[in-house]
Amino acid sequence: MSRGGARVRPERVAEQIRIEIAGILQRDLKDPRVGLATCTRVQVSGDLKIAKIYISVLGDAEVQKRTMAALEGASGFVRRLLGQRLGLRASPEVRFLFDPAVEYGIRLEQLIEETHRQGVSDEIAPPADRSDEGDENAH
Repeated sequence: MSRGGARVRPERVAEQIRIEIAGILQRDLKDPRVGLATCTRVQVSGDLKIAKIYISVLGDAEVQKRTMAALEGASGFVRRLLGQRLGLRASPEVRFLFDPAVEYGIRLEQLIEETHRQGVSDEIAPPADRSDEGDENAH
């Protein structure tokens, strides 16, 4: 229990951090090395001392690497902003982790679309009707 009597739940803090990080990425970080980055999720330790912030970056491997390096370099700045905005007694240590989930989802969507296009092509030219070949191959 905290001094106020109400226990702060890590899930609630994680969600609030995710919301604040979205704003920080959009408005407060001016580093040109930060590409199109999105906070996908946040995990906070039970004692609220560590926040793992999962980031998805749109772009090639070099853009992703550069963005993650810039975010790591800005972790102190981000921690300070979070402390001010969340009103916690102690601001959690911020750790940025690359999350390939969005990139994976985009690739999966592309594969589904390709498969669908191939399926449509197959529907345009269906296989020949073989019903009159007889039952020679029936088991």
